[in-house]
Amino acid sequence: MKLALDHFFILVEPEAKVANLLAELGLEESFSRDHPGQGTSNRCFSFSNSKLELLWLHNEEEANNGPAKGLQFPQRSTNKKASPFGLILKRAGTVIDNKKESSKKESSELTIPFNGWCYQPDYFPAPMAFHVGNNSENLIEPLCIYVPFMEPVKREVDLSSEKGTFKSISHVHIHVPADSLSPELLITSQSEGLSVECGAEHLMEATFDQKTSGLSKDLRPDIPLILHW
Repeated sequence: MKLALDHFFILVEPEAKVANLLAELGLEESFSRDHPGQGTSNRCFSFSNSKLELLWLHNEEEANNGPAKGLQFPQRSTNKKASPFGLILKRAGTVIDNKKESSKKESSELTIPFNGWCYQPDYFPAPMAFHVGNNSENLIEPLCIYVPFMEPVKREVDLSSEKGTFKSISHVHIHVPADSLSPELLITSQSEGLSVECGAEHLMEATFDQKTSGLSKDLRPDIPLILHW
């Protein structure tokens, strides 16, 4: 099964004041919400084909004892060596309408791209659950979260010059301070719109609009993010 990056998040300090840095560059903030049972809140920047979430922990007890405890958000928020990144994946390609041509085994395999566990969030009705990679136990690596109930959707990539910059995500590149990648992250790294490599530090590089402007902005040390547009 071919995967595609749907959206991604970065764990930040409470209230995500770093969002103001993105807004100053011209990114448009879209919405903010709490995640009941997960203990997190976010501020989001939406684009024509993806979105960036700035996520923070607002209820440690809920995060430690709720259905999302395996995501280890309290540990990831306080451990300086932990990855602050999360990658949310969906199936790539076209949905096969003729279900008679697919066996039950093939259908089952479509929903499990890598070894993991089921996370049924309180804010989604069952059986709308996430499949989380087993590498969630490794704080050094980004969270790999597959959404089996999300059908492949063709989203238009807006490259027009009429609406300014930061319209579409072209590519996201993740650096992980490790000697090797887990099987779950290796599979995730092959997703459309995404690449992952071992590096010296936790770092995300997000490219917008095919980098038509030829500009870049390094937001470190405020946030481990470099923007290219």
